[in-house]
Amino acid sequence: MHSEEQVEEVVDELQCRIYTALRDGGLETETVLELASWLEEWGMSTPATQELLERPAAHLTMADLTRLGESLLRDSNFEPTFALEPRLWATLERALEVVERDVRARGIIGTLRLVTHDWDKGGHAWVEFQGCYHGNGIPPIMGSDPQTALAQVADAVQETITELTWIVWPVCATHDLGLHAGGENGIAVWRCAGDGTHTVAPVGELP
Repeated sequence: MHSEEQVEEVVDELQCRIYTALRDGGLETETVLELASWLEEWGMSTPATQELLERPAAHLTMADLTRLGESLLRDSNFEPTFALEPRLWATLERALEVVERDVRARGIIGTLRLVTHDWDKGGHAWVEFQGCYHGNGIPPIMGSDPQTALAQVADAVQETITELTWIVWPVCATHDLGLHAGGENGIAVWRCAGDGTHTVAPVGELP
């Protein structure tokens, strides 16, 4: 019987191999079957693991492997890391450039950047302002969509700047209340809660 740490380590490696193979090609039957077996040992029995372990391997077509490999990743809540998908980091960096426009529009100066930390097992991105950071970090998967990334980065920038400088930013000119990032019709926007929630501007376009 393997320890939970051993199982987690092997499962993570197999998930990464299957994800890469689904993306780039070269998916192998043995890898998919191996992940199914380890997930069962982990107590994660799903229709996909059962089908893989019950059907003769020779009867599995590439279409079957693709479908079942995708199911295994989905059922085991797999999310790619920045190392596995550099585009996720690039999307968050572009989002930070947009949010920085709003920061500078308020007259706030200081270096803004994204960083990762070795101690963070989740591999999150952290917004750093003047060498300091705050909050819970941004999961890599948030870089999958540009507008989602924009809202997440805007929220992280606001939290970090507010905590480190004690400056309320950004602020609604009408109600003198702090704004909060959110989504509206698929667009990242700044919202105010004064007189009922209303949208002030898209993120990156504050006056």
